Amino acid sequence: MKLSIVKRYKIFFAITITFLIIGIGSMLFKGFNLGIDFTGGSIMDLEFKNPVTVSQVREVLKEKNLGNAIIQLESSDSNAKSSKGVLIRTGVISDEQRQQVMTDLKSKVGDFAIQRVENVGATVGSELIQQAVMAIVLSWFLMIAYITIRFEFRFALAAIVALIIDVLVTLSYFSLFHMELDSSFVAALLTVVGYSVNGTIVIFDRIREELKVQKRNEDLATLVNRCISETLTRSIYTNFTTFVMVVILFILGVSSVKEFAAPLMVGIVGGTFSSITITGALWYIMRTKIQKKK
Repeated sequence: MKLSIVKRYKIFFAITITFLIIGIGSMLFKGFNLGIDFTGGSIMDLEFKNPVTVSQVREVLKEKNLGNAIIQLESSDSNAKSSKGVLIRTGVISDEQRQQVMTDLKSKVGDFAIQRVENVGATVGSELIQQAVMAIVLSWFLMIAYITIRFEFRFALAAIVALIIDVLVTLSYFSLFHMELDSSFVAALLTVVGYSVNGTIVIFDRIREELKVQKRNEDLATLVNRCISETLTRSIYTNFTTFVMVVILFILGVSSVKEFAAPLMVGIVGGTFSSITITGALWYIMRTKIQKKK
């Protein structure tokens, strides 16, 4: 398959920039739907004597102005409509409020045993964000060092720009659709960073090998396009296979698995696009501009 990605890089850059502008605007003005891990709140893990439904529990919580609480059925069957195990996550409430909620649940829904009750402070969320940012930035510096040693500094810059785009695309998606962010999202985001660079390395490795045997009458843009085309099938097949498996996890997995799989799906799609359309073209631009200056 012959492509003209480098020659048409302005189109792909424009698509990327447009989405990022929309996404960053959403992050600035709309913000994120932060989960309890970031904002703090209360967790009640209850084991009812008889199976209950989400609607039964929510009706009681609405009476206490907690209708927006997150209610999860603890069942091995992801399609189950009722379960004995129920996990309730609310905003920060007092011990008195929590006791009133459990009293009403016992009288209106049924008897239960308390498995776990705890409060998550907002400071935990702050520390989690700081650690996630530090981990991502540290991974970028390590990747810059590795790619510079194995290839060259321009390859490293192109790869890191693509990774930054992948992170911003994933964040933009969750902001635009107001999907909840929790600790699973942080783990998934770090996974996206590690996975996305894989496709980029494959393309860069092919470019490096082809530069050694480059024909005198072949310009650099043609060479980069050829390298992208030669690795395209491999990149698409690999990423598509991974994407299908993550989709299956999202469909069949329990809620905690779905929270991890959702950002992975977005990251895989964004990473595939940036690896194919952004990294090679960006390296070509940096290389030719430096040559022209010389």
